[in-house]
Amino acid sequence: MNSPVVIIGAGPAGLTAAYELSKHDIRSVILEKSNIVGGLAQTAEYKGYLFDIGGHRFFSKVTLVERMWQEVMGADFIARPRLSRIYYNSKFFHYPLVPMDALKKLGFFEAAKCGFSYLRSRLAPVKPETNFEAWVSNRFGTRLYGIFFKTYTEKVWGIPCTEIDSEWAAQRIKGLSMTSLLKNTLFPQKNSTDKKNVIKTLIHEFHYPRRGPGMMWQRFREIVEQRGSAVTFQAPVEKIFWRPGRVTGIQAGGSLYEGDHFISSMPIRELIQALDPAPPEKVRAAAADFNYRDFLTVVLIVKGRDLFPDNWIYVHEPGVKVGRVQNYKNWSPDMVPDPETTGLGLEYFCFENDELWSTPDDQLIELGRREMDRLGLIDPNSVIDGTVLRIEKAYPVYDGVYKRGLEAIREFLHTVPNLQLVGRNGMHRYNNQDHSMLTAVLAARNILGGRYDLWSVNAETDYHEEGKLITEKELAEMEATQPGVPLRVTSD
Repeated sequence: MNSPVVIIGAGPAGLTAAYELSKHDIRSVILEKSNIVGGLAQTAEYKGYLFDIGGHRFFSKVTLVERMWQEVMGADFIARPRLSRIYYNSKFFHYPLVPMDALKKLGFFEAAKCGFSYLRSRLAPVKPETNFEAWVSNRFGTRLYGIFFKTYTEKVWGIPCTEIDSEWAAQRIKGLSMTSLLKNTLFPQKNSTDKKNVIKTLIHEFHYPRRGPGMMWQRFREIVEQRGSAVTFQAPVEKIFWRPGRVTGIQAGGSLYEGDHFISSMPIRELIQALDPAPPEKVRAAAADFNYRDFLTVVLIVKGRDLFPDNWIYVHEPGVKVGRVQNYKNWSPDMVPDPETTGLGLEYFCFENDELWSTPDDQLIELGRREMDRLGLIDPNSVIDGTVLRIEKAYPVYDGVYKRGLEAIREFLHTVPNLQLVGRNGMHRYNNQDHSMLTAVLAARNILGGRYDLWSVNAETDYHEEGKLITEKELAEMEATQPGVPLRVTSD
């Protein structure tokens, strides 16, 4: 099968690339290993109940992505209030932290210890600031770090915070400090169309597709297929054929797909292992540098109209395994078929094939029921049904070796300029949904003649939460500053 562009993955990045190309009448074929679009941003369904895997709030400083969301979803893109809290020591704390609320609930003596710890961190910060623990402790103090960051973070990643690169902290929670929290308490951010000065972590409202994020990606699929492109399901990549200078084709699901340009959002480790012939030794060795964190969601169907007001709750309680609880009805009322019931998603972070991952579904549902009872969030007798969703390679891990692997893969990509990597797992970067989409838009524009460096998107450590609003003019300026890439002359 031949198509001008072959795209691996029908998640946000892959479908966005196809959508951008389709605006210019360029056909593509999207290869998806599963039978559903959206990747981690899919909407799963069980007996009419809808589930957002991981929770996806739609808020962006990237104007072209915001515009794309609006034009695709229209009236089905609804505004929703945002409320999330931290559960710790049988109490609920506002998230982001409200200093007076946190100090009150911690109690006088603990609050005093936290205050002295914060002052000590300001007077004698940890240097060099190379890991997550040092980055957060320098901004909140070691005691608040231990209460509100350490337990949850280590549940998510499965490794000590001292082994997590500080780059992740800077990207994910930049803009949050005791100063910014106090400022937000005294002068709350107002919902405004001007997003330049808004710290993303502190927003109080976001947009959301009426029936979950998968509704958006299904719309993307429908649009690109109407314009002549195709989404092929059950097509896992088996081989990626290449020679110095270009990728020539992809074998997926038993079929061969040839094209002029290739875009990949599949995990880098799997991409390296699929290359045929095998790449140079340095690239093959780099496959071991890319590690991933998996997770599973235990879904509980519970009797009750209004169990709690949060969209999600972070569980910092070390005595339970659950890391976060999603209340899907509070994301959108249309996520449940019966308003007298509620669908909850209990997120457990693990590694594929470890003990938790391999636990039978019925035992996981019982575990979830017991832990929700222990946390006091539901009456265990109100659980009427449940199911389990397992998600492989949900998060690329920022450990001590991933940068070495990225260096090798980026060096290799210079030898095959018709292959571009996009998205979260495609670039092994913890991109938000909008940043994944932006890399895909720029990859599509490169095929149209642009000269964007995709690795510059979200490269600055402060980009995620405080990053500047990206406009079309700024994108044009970004392109103009990129060095030209010589292309090999090919014959038809």
